Amino acid sequence: MTPNINAEIIAIGTEILLGEITDTNSVHIARVLRDIGLNLYYMTSVGDNEKRIADCIRIALSRAQVVITCGGLGPTVDDMTRQGVALAAGRSLVFHQQLLDKIAERFAGFRVQMTENNRRQAYLPDGAILIENPVGTAPAFIVEHEGRVIISLPGVPREMKYLLAESVVPFLRAHFQLGSDVIKARVLRTAGIGESTLDSLIGEDLLQQSNPTVGLAAHTGQVDIRITAKAGSVEEADRMIAATERHIRERCDKYIFGTDDDRIESVLVRLLLEHHATLAISETGIGGNTVSRAIEAVEPGSQIIQMAETYPGLTDLRDALGANAAIPMRTLAEQAAEMLQRQSNAAAAIAIVSDPDMREGADSEGGTAIAVYMPGNVRSRVYGFGGQSELAAAWVSSWSLSMLWRMLKEQWDVA
Repeated sequence: MTPNINAEIIAIGTEILLGEITDTNSVHIARVLRDIGLNLYYMTSVGDNEKRIADCIRIALSRAQVVITCGGLGPTVDDMTRQGVALAAGRSLVFHQQLLDKIAERFAGFRVQMTENNRRQAYLPDGAILIENPVGTAPAFIVEHEGRVIISLPGVPREMKYLLAESVVPFLRAHFQLGSDVIKARVLRTAGIGESTLDSLIGEDLLQQSNPTVGLAAHTGQVDIRITAKAGSVEEADRMIAATERHIRERCDKYIFGTDDDRIESVLVRLLLEHHATLAISETGIGGNTVSRAIEAVEPGSQIIQMAETYPGLTDLRDALGANAAIPMRTLAEQAAEMLQRQSNAAAAIAIVSDPDMREGADSEGGTAIAVYMPGNVRSRVYGFGGQSELAAAWVSSWSLSMLWRMLKEQWDVA
């Protein structure tokens, strides 16, 4: 049985904090740690500052047996990870001539002249275990400290992934005598239901169980149900997850459109293709063919979209419908969807109606409305934001597709 080992990841680099790059390294490391059965409760980002790096490492060491830093091992003056680790562990930095010679060999192999600042990479915290880097110039290292370990990896993703797989995972398995335990996760993707309602449907008995755990993650117009199991084998974890998934589906299966990497637009396109059905789309004041683009991205050049209409503003749509200005926006969307479905004879029609002049935070009960119409059935929803809101494109696309999926599923009795 794998011992209960906690790990923590520290991503180092001011560029992360400035939003100049996205920290994908921590996500990859987290998945690898999960797969070998380590617990991960904290992920931290810190800038290129020796003292702050050291502070983060000390805090991490107070609650984790494994601390993995990523980034800050290069040759420039702002690469502070070596100094930060040494400060946190109360050690000095020691120069290694053999390490510098290896770095020089790497540069010679690249047919590039090594600059003097690369000498910094030949310094390691006293007593550190070197991790040779055959795919780059920045050496990685491990520091054992009071029964815990600090593992410092380069920030270049290709180098980090290679060293993690080839050196770090074998070290962790041997050092902590890790057994065959794995942590495995499965995500159930839901649409057309809010987080609080879904939470209530699933129930406290499942949400509070310890293994497998069940958690919710809300996204734009959708909510994920994550089931995570820790077990002695992949097969056992799969069985545990499957049992919990059955209980969840008994309570809210009608809202679950897919699993893991499924996307609502992909599932919807597949459903329409299976039934040889088409879709009509009308979008007003939203700044582009939001829903149409989502469908086209899945099925480029397909005939799924039978008819598409775009109106620059509300006046244009009202003129097309012969509607007056007093009609509420939600009603306007419903009438637009019905008219479009009848004109196109598509299986269903989506209408999005938005006030293109309404900005974020406007005091209004209805800046955007969506409606989905099928013969004999219409559903709609209204939002307080308008077409200029950053929320508009993402929310209306996700919710309208989710709404259509639910309606098609009910009408076609799709399992």
